[in-house]
Order: sequence, then structure tokens, then C-alpha cells
Amino acid sequence: MKPKDTAEHFILSSSPHAHADSSVSRIMLDVIIALLPTTAAGIWFFGLPAVWTVATCVATCIVTEALCRMAMKRESTIGDMSAIVTGLLLALNLPAGLPLWMAVVGSVFAIGVAKQVFGGLGMNPFNPALAARAFMLISFTGPMTTWLKPLWWKTPEAMTTATPLALMKGLYAVDCTASATPHARHALEELPSLCDMLVGNMPGCIGEVSAAALALGAVYLLWRKVITWHIPVAFIATVVVYSLIAGGAPAYAQVLTGGVMIGACFMATDYVTSPTTSAGKLVFGFGCGLICMLIRQFGSYPEGCSFAILIMNALAPLINRWTRPRPFGAK
Repeated sequence: MKPKDTAEHFILSSSPHAHADSSVSRIMLDVIIALLPTTAAGIWFFGLPAVWTVATCVATCIVTEALCRMAMKRESTIGDMSAIVTGLLLALNLPAGLPLWMAVVGSVFAIGVAKQVFGGLGMNPFNPALAARAFMLISFTGPMTTWLKPLWWKTPEAMTTATPLALMKGLYAVDCTASATPHARHALEELPSLCDMLVGNMPGCIGEVSAAALALGAVYLLWRKVITWHIPVAFIATVVVYSLIAGGAPAYAQVLTGGVMIGACFMATDYVTSPTTSAGKLVFGFGCGLICMLIRQFGSYPEGCSFAILIMNALAPLINRWTRPRPFGAK
């Protein structure tokens, strides 16, 4: 029936019809701002090698995204700043001093394979930065597990050293008291102090060493309502409980070293690759923490955070299905 000329006309588009005061570019900008403290800490402790790694990853990701969108004859998405976030996150998950050509290869993989092959932002099943890190760890195992000492330019001795996770690897199910084995006692003595773990004065990836800087960024994201508390709290709580049960290294050391903090607050909370329901986020965080600790204790590699999150990324659609709310009265 043709409407009368005096009738009001409404044009309806697809849902959602109510929009929050946010956008992809605004969210990505918030993530970049939240990552600035840990980036600054990494640059302070590891110097120019960290600067070049960050710059190389970010620049390569931007160029790769532009070329991929041109090759696919699709609209450019450089303006949403998601490529910058991917490059920054990848760089912060790499050791300082990594050969720059490896950083270029990893960045191309993150954007070209882990993101654009699936159609771009919003359609990738795995976190692009973590997928690239896993690819690089398998492909370049030696350089990816070589760590600069913090403030290495001030020390005349060797520039590289073992990470706290490597020291803690053999401590599970060991009585870490005065009667413990000499190896266990030595490993405990070599661990950084709690203050060093908080500040970042320890070897590791560029963006994972300073727990205080990561916590500051996480608080900003929570204040901006970019993330919710569910995944970080479930992730970290699971690591703490597992550590208390398994024994070995102190629980605070398991949380403050390695990728737990940056993984729980910045990687596992990725909108695209994590569940959308509150219950699903709790399940997701629990799974990440459990798998991470299982790999740390029983795996051949001392760190399991990246692989844990990637495994849970694959399960996110199922978790969404299991935890989706049911309409009242529906079977």
C-alpha cells in the first residue's frame, strides 16, 4: 500500500540501531595509549634495539595492510589503526635485538596471512600478533629465545641471559626450602626481586617485562570500558591457583614474568577472537590460564601464554554458543 504523502517515513538499516559513542579507530587509539607505558619501559631497559623493532613492526604492518587491500581491490582500512595495534603488539611480544628482517617477516605474516586472508578486521579467527609470534617462534627458535639483559649497555659482561621463566622451569614439584636441591635453591636465588618484576628490570620480551606499566595500561582500558574485568581476572586467578597447587616458583613470579600480564590484559581481550558473553569470557580466561600453566610445567618451552590464547581463540565460537543467553520461555 502506498503511504500517504503526509505520513512520516522511516528508513531502517540493519541492526544495531542504537550506537555507542565509540568506533574502531577510537578503540584502537585507546589500546595504543594503554600500550605506551609498557613500550616506554621496554625502550628504557633495552635501548635502541627495542626502538628499531617497534618501528619496523608497525611500519611493516601498515604497508602490508595497504598492499593487501589494494591487491584484493577493497577499501583501505589504514585509518582504523588496527594495523598499528597489530604491529605494536607483535613488537612488544618479541625480544629486543631480534634481526629486523625477522621482524619484517613476522609482521607480513600477521597482516597478510593471519588477518587479511580471512577478510580483514573482524573476520580473523586468531589474534594476528600472537599467530605471527607463534610462527616466528617455530621458524626462528634461536633468535626468538635470545634475550638481552636489561640496561645491557651498562654491563661489561655478556649481553644476553636467561629469562626468569627459564630459571623457574625446573622448580615444579620441588621443595623450594632450605632442604631443596642446590639447583633449585640457585634458581630461586637468581630470580629477580619482586620490585624488579614490577618495574621491568629483568630479561624478556620488550613489552612483557614491566608489570606495573602493563597494569597501568589495563586500568586505562577498564576506565575507558574498552575491556571488561572478566578475562584478565579469570586468566590471572587461574595462574595463581595453579601455581599454589603445583608448587615450585612463587605464584607472584608466575604472574609477573613472561606473557601473563600482557596476554591477559591486551591479547586475550581482543574483541574479534574472544567470547562476547560475560560467562564465556570467564571460561575463556580460565582456559587460557590453565593451558598456559600446563605448557609451562610440562611443555618443552618455558612459556605457554601465546599458544594458550591461540588454542582458546579456536574454541571461542563454541564458548559463545554454550554460554549465549536464552530468551525467556525458549526451549
